[in-house]
Amino acid sequence: MTRVFDAYAAYYDLLYKDKDYLGEAQFVRDLLSKNGAAVGSILELGCGTGKHAEHLARQGYGVHGVDMSPAMVTAANARKPADVAERLEFAVGDVRDVRQGKPFDAVISLFHVASYQITNADLGAMFKTAVAHLKPGGVFLFDCWYGPAVLTDRPVVRIKRMYNDDVEVLRIAEPVMHPDENVVDVNYTVLVRQKGVEQVSELHETHRMRYLFAPEVELLLGQAGMRLVERMEWLSGKPTGFETWAATFVAVRA
Repeated sequence: MTRVFDAYAAYYDLLYKDKDYLGEAQFVRDLLSKNGAAVGSILELGCGTGKHAEHLARQGYGVHGVDMSPAMVTAANARKPADVAERLEFAVGDVRDVRQGKPFDAVISLFHVASYQITNADLGAMFKTAVAHLKPGGVFLFDCWYGPAVLTDRPVVRIKRMYNDDVEVLRIAEPVMHPDENVVDVNYTVLVRQKGVEQVSELHETHRMRYLFAPEVELLLGQAGMRLVERMEWLSGKPTGFETWAATFVAVRA
């Protein structure tokens, strides 16, 4: 798995400024509470710029976030809010092999980090990372692209335009499917224009995304030493199905 997001990490928060981080953190908190992790410590695998961690810290959790992108971790540390700074830590780490040397009450991985683990070895290693950091009975929660929906409503070219007082960003996402691998290459072209400046910067990144199916997730979780306890559509809580592009899986350490 190659490192992605480095090229446009500076514009990441702008591209996702319309994302409901608070609502998503509340959804995660409710599921953690339901499964016995209402309070305590969280390890977040793939923390990005730390916005989910910020809201979870405001709900009383201590959150240690790791991300493969040094640029993302730098941004997370730079924007750490003063009111919850003592409950937040961010560091560079690969979700497949990072080890913190201490247990947590919960491990979470959001915004499809699991789908970046495009081989069984990658995904199994990520799950083993989760187990290695969970207390007995600890909760592991992650979301991913869900196979039945991806194959029913296949990826298409998407364009997103965002701007603030300083910059305008246009992102074009062009997908290429690899059905024998259960993988989609999302080829991003990002055009960045500083306001008041005619020159446009052009960035390119390819994100390889794997869509997952419930039986393989349950198998790999079991091999890692966890038991799948529930799955549902991300945010809505509805049962997974052909319209569930984003699925949520919750497991506990056996």
